Amino acid sequence: MTPGEIKRLYFIIRVFLSYGLDELIPKIKLTLPLRIGRLGFFWIRNQHKDRPLGERLRLALQELGPVWIKFGQMLSTRRDLFPPAIADQLSLLQDKVASFDGKLARGYIEDSLGGPLEQWFDDFDEQALASASIAQVHTATLKENGKDVVIKVIRPDILPIIKADIKLMYRIANWVPLLPDGRRLRPKEVVREYEKTLIDELNLLRESANAIQLRRNFENSSMLYIPEVYPDYCRENVMVMERIYGIPVSDITALKAQGTNMKLLAERGVKVFFTQVFRDSFFHADMHPGNIFVSYEHPEDPLYIGIDCGIVGSLNKEDKRYLAENFIAFFNRDYRKVAELHVDSGWVPLDTNVEDFEFAIRTVCEPIFEKPLAEISFGHVLLNLFNTARRFNMEVQPQLVLLQKTLLYVEGLGRQLYPQLDLWKTAKPFLEDWVHSQVGLPAITQALKEKAPYWAEKMPEIPDLIYGALRQHKFLQSNIDQLTQQLKSQRNKQRKSHYLLGVGATFILCGSLFFISDFTRLAVVFMAAGALSWVIGWCKAGDN
Repeated sequence: MTPGEIKRLYFIIRVFLSYGLDELIPKIKLTLPLRIGRLGFFWIRNQHKDRPLGERLRLALQELGPVWIKFGQMLSTRRDLFPPAIADQLSLLQDKVASFDGKLARGYIEDSLGGPLEQWFDDFDEQALASASIAQVHTATLKENGKDVVIKVIRPDILPIIKADIKLMYRIANWVPLLPDGRRLRPKEVVREYEKTLIDELNLLRESANAIQLRRNFENSSMLYIPEVYPDYCRENVMVMERIYGIPVSDITALKAQGTNMKLLAERGVKVFFTQVFRDSFFHADMHPGNIFVSYEHPEDPLYIGIDCGIVGSLNKEDKRYLAENFIAFFNRDYRKVAELHVDSGWVPLDTNVEDFEFAIRTVCEPIFEKPLAEISFGHVLLNLFNTARRFNMEVQPQLVLLQKTLLYVEGLGRQLYPQLDLWKTAKPFLEDWVHSQVGLPAITQALKEKAPYWAEKMPEIPDLIYGALRQHKFLQSNIDQLTQQLKSQRNKQRKSHYLLGVGATFILCGSLFFISDFTRLAVVFMAAGALSWVIGWCKAGDN
């Protein structure tokens, strides 16, 4: 390890121990090794004994920087895995991370736009409206149309911290293959995928483009609204967009107080996710509760509002098809099909015993059917699935990591909104309709629609293309005839050379026999004839 990596690793350990997070050690299985490790840092003591464990965990992750804050955000969506005291504190990492100085934010925005804020905005509030791992937002009014907007600005000096943590993750990823089953986890590819998404999130021009695309995908939708972006005011570290007004999706009390249809809201969350993945192949991959709101209007017909589109994912056609068929087979409890699809897609080795794999999947999944989310321990399910994957050498698919994380967010959100939600019955009809649209007449019709402009463009060129193809065919046929003649001639020459070589060998053999029998003159004649035949035969072979 380099000195920089050692320094960062020591800082991480010091932060964890100074907040007393070693108290978590008895709650996990790796008790003995971690306790021994704790003794190695005996001089670092808990400096926050007066604070509860949940708050200390939040403050530690916040101090460690963006990579750790995002980890805390993901954990905060899984209230089934943590007691309320910890889950409530982790949820503050979604949009209530300590903000940096508003005057500093003003300076960054003015430097990026190239002038004083008053040139474009009124009522800029230096007090941050919300602050998260990568950026914070300030409110203002746009001069050109008087609309309320938010200005998002990237936190200063976070890139070196992110790079240091990513470097450390790569170092650890190099060690993982040395562990049992470590290579199957494909740690380097997973870290590389995570690095890409995190670095992309630092570019607000990319986020603004993502938001514009998502807004277009859900234009006039009754399920999801994406705020308008003002690209003329967007830069790499600054983004300006419409200010939205809604209830945070995590504020269950407020949602119920206004009479929100919680069942429909939870079902729409599932449908929004599957629509993005399978219809658009372009999905919001950071759907933690801090980025999701619910409109105040029409609580009986609730509308989601999505913000912070810095991380998006997409899937190719093959992965989409395999995933959809896997989901449907799973919902139908067709575990044989699930096992076969995993083999066909290459997610498990080709020599996998399908019967054994089918039985293992059935053992894990069958107990969770016919149960609402409130009665399912997904922590237990995930642990069993991981053990099953390890038994059958199933490799981690880096291209699906974002999708898996987003699915965890969606499932955690559904659990909070409407614990009685039947995730399977909500998703199954959508997936069946999507698969049906990909095969048969609907798929052919769609392909014709997509290709029609291309064919219309190429139609006038068809006569020339046909004429050119015929000429090319004639030219190729002529070349084939010439090659055929050359091959025939070559074969004849080869036959003659082989014949002469054979005759020569026969004469030489006879000459040898005559020498043995003391017929010297006759032997010389035969040997000379044999040598001559060989010379002529080799010459003809050389011509070939």
